[in-house]
Amino acid sequence: MALMLYDTMAREKRLFEPQDPKRVTMYVCGPTVYNYAHIGNARPAVVFDVLFRLLRHIYGEKEVVYARNITDIDDKIIKAHQETGVPISEITATYAEIYRADMGAVGVLKPTLEPTATGHIAEMQTLISGLMEAGAAYAAEGHVLFDISAYDAYGQLSGVDQDAMLAGARVEVAPYKKNPSDFVLWKPSAEDEPGWEAPAAWGFEGRGRPGWHLECSAMIASNLGTTIDIHGGGHDLRFPHHENEIAQSACVHNGAPLARYWMHNGFLQMGTEKMSKSLGNIKTVHQLLEQWPGEALRWALLSAKYREPLEWTDELVAQSKSSLDRIYRILLRSQDIPADRELGEGDFESFLDTLSDDLNTPAAFSRIFETVTALSSLLDEYEKNKSAPLKQAIAAHKGVLMMAGDVLGLFREAPEAWFKSGLNIDPGEIDRLLAARADARANKDFATADKIRDDLLAQGVVIEDAPEGATWRRA
Repeated sequence: MALMLYDTMAREKRLFEPQDPKRVTMYVCGPTVYNYAHIGNARPAVVFDVLFRLLRHIYGEKEVVYARNITDIDDKIIKAHQETGVPISEITATYAEIYRADMGAVGVLKPTLEPTATGHIAEMQTLISGLMEAGAAYAAEGHVLFDISAYDAYGQLSGVDQDAMLAGARVEVAPYKKNPSDFVLWKPSAEDEPGWEAPAAWGFEGRGRPGWHLECSAMIASNLGTTIDIHGGGHDLRFPHHENEIAQSACVHNGAPLARYWMHNGFLQMGTEKMSKSLGNIKTVHQLLEQWPGEALRWALLSAKYREPLEWTDELVAQSKSSLDRIYRILLRSQDIPADRELGEGDFESFLDTLSDDLNTPAAFSRIFETVTALSSLLDEYEKNKSAPLKQAIAAHKGVLMMAGDVLGLFREAPEAWFKSGLNIDPGEIDRLLAARADARANKDFATADKIRDDLLAQGVVIEDAPEGATWRRA
């Protein structure tokens, strides 16, 4: 099986070959923890979680080291503190935990490493000192800035040329800059802002804090090494964030590349606009999880090729849930026949070949539905003729389905639990009403029994009567 990945730097799909198959390294830019993550923030988390799972399947769980950082020092965090009066440490701890819980609910595995910006201040200061010694950074009015003229290849990743750099970029134009596009590595902190003392070697005194771009370079070098295999993030991070990472890392590490493969996912859109907090058109993961199962959100996020834009609508999530309902219905029908992963290995390898073509999840979903259709036909036959070969074929197909689910982070629920989730009525209350209905039926009070059935149906609960007693499921 060959894993092909689209490399943004090369602008083509390339065969993935790690530096060391015994230590495959990947870094993805994580959240800035000052508020709830919106569903657009979840797309890179889910996309690169699939890649993490696929790499672990190919190379082994212990051989893949995946770091996803947490930015816990930032102007937005400081602003949230100033507006609410809540201590910065409390804001960042609260929203980091919410982020982990929300991502866990949509099936995202914990990364191998979760470095924080504040945990790497010393490493950032060392990196800045190295850049100053190399002549690639300079101090000015309490700031330290990267000298863009020190790196001739700047713009190679994004294709942004020097003349267009200022347009639409998060670049502060200031009189103390040598070049308008020079970016901040370190900036002064006010008395009421968090800060750390500048090293004496920088030539000035005072408290300050790191620039955003610097953080990732320091965390990568400290935790994964000078050059990593894969660096991932959203399409909007190519410029200036990833360009700045590349420049400062190369200049401090004698030209060594920061990453061998660069991968970027497309935007989530609301209509024709990119989803973003600044536009006020966001839907948070936290809110959506109150309405939909986490797997439905995950399916929706994987329903388009990861590099393409994805329009987020309620209809998309409803379709995703309907697709999962179909699969869970098959798993429910076949629940008495255990999956046989060994028998399904051949077809699963074919599925992996499809997914390994640059994480082609839409094509992978098509392969899953081919398996589901085959399973449905086999189950129809098995209900007429419970032969051993049919049972074996069902077990093999089910094995394929479950292994595909493992790599995609899907089908994690028990089928019965899936069809009983997502209701606005407590399951304990449903069981109480079923008992009351059984008493009414025993007393031949069929009007009451029918009313209980109809009331539950109105709340999305279907009662199914059987000789051994009534059961229920979500409509």
